[in-house]
Amino acid sequence: MSLRISKDTQLCISMSARPSNIGTRFHNYLYEALNLDFVYKAFAPRDIEDAVAGIRSLGIRGAAVSMPFKQSVIEHLDAIDDTASVIDAVNTIVNDDGYLTGYNTDFVAVRQLLLSSKLDPEVTIAVLGSGGMARAVMAAVADLGYENRFVVARNVARGEQIAQQYDANYLAALEHLRPDVIINATPVGMAGAAAEHQLPLDVSLIPSAQLVFDVVAVPANTLLIQTAVAHRVPVIRGTEVMTLQAVEQFVLYTGIRPDAELVTRASEYSRSS
Repeated sequence: MSLRISKDTQLCISMSARPSNIGTRFHNYLYEALNLDFVYKAFAPRDIEDAVAGIRSLGIRGAAVSMPFKQSVIEHLDAIDDTASVIDAVNTIVNDDGYLTGYNTDFVAVRQLLLSSKLDPEVTIAVLGSGGMARAVMAAVADLGYENRFVVARNVARGEQIAQQYDANYLAALEHLRPDVIINATPVGMAGAAAEHQLPLDVSLIPSAQLVFDVVAVPANTLLIQTAVAHRVPVIRGTEVMTLQAVEQFVLYTGIRPDAELVTRASEYSRSS
């Protein structure tokens, strides 16, 4: 792929502790396919306040926000969208002439994927984690009306706060609960993380699940996903979340919604070696 960059080219970025090329390749593929004068670049900010100031002063059109900045970024923005406000986490920043608004497209993606799974409303859902993604997941679970919902997190203060916010039950560990739906919203299994080759829960809980959902996108087949597939449990991969939320970001940045076939090609390209 070749991109012609000029003084008029609009820059979009991502900010993450562990940047990957997936988002960069996805967005740049769509920019070129649609002949848009945009370019996308990944960064690992050392200071989130300075990074946001840079977005504002340099006229950067938009920014994707990943761990660990989804909550700390909020105080540096001018406004946040309703979903980001309820979740208290931002994964997307849009710059309109220096006015920065935060959004949460993770919520949109997770909600769409859960809705397409056509789960029974009475299923027991366990959301593992207490960070920004866990908030987005629990917000989607609550919005879709699944009443038997649990937050499972070692961080008691944050776990209890999320559970209270979304009228869920809190557990420090799964213990005797055998959830029908397991959603991993922790970094366990993420490439480069200390727990890359570990499971976020006891392996004995996986075979009885109706659905295993891992938000970790790199690698696509985490140990959790591999184990679920081996036990013939239906799965939702983090790559699906990444694609759907990235499409919503693309729309916010450009005002254009690419068709499904183009999105599929961009997603495949983004994960190619």
